[in-house]
Amino acid sequence: MRKLALSDKQLLSVEKPARYIGGEMNSACKELHSDIIRFVMCFPDVYEIGMSHIGIQILYDMFNKRNDVFCERLFSPWVDLDRLLRKENIPLFSLESQQPVKEADFLGITLQYEMCYTNILQILDLSGIPIHSCERTDDMPIVIGGGPCSYNPEPLADFFDIFYIGEGEVRYDELFELYKKCKKLKIARGDFLRLASHIEGMYVPCLYEVQYDNDGIISSFKPVFDDVPEIVKRQIVTDMDKVHFINKPVVPFIKVTQDRVVLELMRGCIRGCRFCQAGFVYRPLREHSVEYLKNYALTMLEITGAQEISLSSLSSSDYSGLSQLLEFLIEYTRKHNINISLPSLRIDSFSLDIMKRVQDIKKSSLTFAPEAGTQRLRDVINKGITQEDIIGGAMQAFKGGWNKVKLYFMLGLPTENEDDIKGIPLLCEKLAEKYYEIPKDERNGKVQITASSSFFVPKPFTPFQWSSMLKREQYLERAYLVKDTLKEQLNKKSIKYQYHDAEVTVLEGVFARGDRKVCAVIEEAYRLGALYDSWSDMFDNDIWMRAFKNTGVDYEFYTLRERKVDEVLPWDFIDIGVDKSFLKREWEAACKDKVSPNCRQACLACGARKFNSGVCCGH
Repeated sequence: MRKLALSDKQLLSVEKPARYIGGEMNSACKELHSDIIRFVMCFPDVYEIGMSHIGIQILYDMFNKRNDVFCERLFSPWVDLDRLLRKENIPLFSLESQQPVKEADFLGITLQYEMCYTNILQILDLSGIPIHSCERTDDMPIVIGGGPCSYNPEPLADFFDIFYIGEGEVRYDELFELYKKCKKLKIARGDFLRLASHIEGMYVPCLYEVQYDNDGIISSFKPVFDDVPEIVKRQIVTDMDKVHFINKPVVPFIKVTQDRVVLELMRGCIRGCRFCQAGFVYRPLREHSVEYLKNYALTMLEITGAQEISLSSLSSSDYSGLSQLLEFLIEYTRKHNINISLPSLRIDSFSLDIMKRVQDIKKSSLTFAPEAGTQRLRDVINKGITQEDIIGGAMQAFKGGWNKVKLYFMLGLPTENEDDIKGIPLLCEKLAEKYYEIPKDERNGKVQITASSSFFVPKPFTPFQWSSMLKREQYLERAYLVKDTLKEQLNKKSIKYQYHDAEVTVLEGVFARGDRKVCAVIEEAYRLGALYDSWSDMFDNDIWMRAFKNTGVDYEFYTLRERKVDEVLPWDFIDIGVDKSFLKREWEAACKDKVSPNCRQACLACGARKFNSGVCCGH
């Protein structure tokens, strides 16, 4: 029987002790011994959020299928446990074995969101692992990061030993075999890292040297040894039906944020929205077969007992087998009283027909993302929908019985002007007007339109990676203009408006396109008390402003400056499969308000064809 790391008294002194005890149904249980690789998989946020992440679930199950690997889970301790661990000098521990993280072979940290970066330092600090990779000794875990934020790993370069670039199913087995060999031969940590850099997709930051010009722009980025690759190639799964199949998912003790079965339809997207990093770094679009998904859905629903299944992808309505899959799922879920969730739908007749079939009894709200208030700006970002699509789709929804619509927009997009900003409330008003054109006896009560706007953050490997951002005050001015224009509308009582935190947006922009100099800022902010920055009630912008001042780093250098297209960018050493020349062409097209076709309409020679997979091969 496992001995818990915390006593009953200690557990009862913190909020939600079930976060820290492990032992859930289907969680791994293996004996620790010298021949087993202990891999602690960390999500740097609380249990409820981390347990909702499908990527963690896939790798956890995949690793534990190996007899020589024991994959355990770790989540950020909430502030109450953080205080307890520090006060009583208890080292941070994994859920499965309840043993100190410091004694593991690997500490893998998923990088999903920039505002979790201080939580990463918390994990290292509480574990007793030096924050700087250069200070770690041979008996300490190899700290490896992966996930969407690893496509610019440089703001975290000082803290990680390795970054895995790409999809985790491809190269981990090779890394484990190398580690076993090196461990047996007692090869030193530094030599192992150098050998690991020879595996495609593995980026070892300490093996690369960065030099800067007097203006702070990178002048060169190169490996320090001849055998270390200059370019790190992103790894992808080419056959989606060979993706690891989870047949025993861990069932949480407490309700998690996404308390449902998640069915991944495909990876990638055909659309090419110019602001969307995922749309470029996950190219090409690769689909699961309908039969694979049917089998997966039934297995997961039966094992977990979940009451909801969510069909997940970047654009679910683009999945070629969606109608066939839904016919099967609707029949099954109705018999077993299970809900179907379909996020990421486009506002078109096909999607609405799908929603009618899924929600023919309970009409919940519909969510669409026009992203911009005018057609001109939607063309700039290559959204690929017209105002007629939006209004026509909304009208079909209204006539179908829906009266709640959520619309997502962005403010601060490249080339945005006052007309574009005012276009957001005007579009909402137009939708409300269309609703009330329906005869009263055919309407489902009053219409409720909720408009939300985030502020634009340029991301690496997008056509907007060269774009400037705005100052905090400018973002807020644009949000206030939306609010003020909304107050002038006839149907203002039917329209609600909310917007993202502008201070957080500025920081996201720094971390998204930062270089290694940003590492010092993150460390200083953590030392000053920054933690759980992704939680609005925990975020303290003053701490971050002090951190920038104390380290002498100018955050506006990363946010307000438009990059030259020939500038060396911090992430240029990564080959995601999409050519930089293609991104330049799309940036030029955006500046001319020019729309590009999607991947099923025409091939734009983005470079992803080199993977010989998915839509690039006609699949």
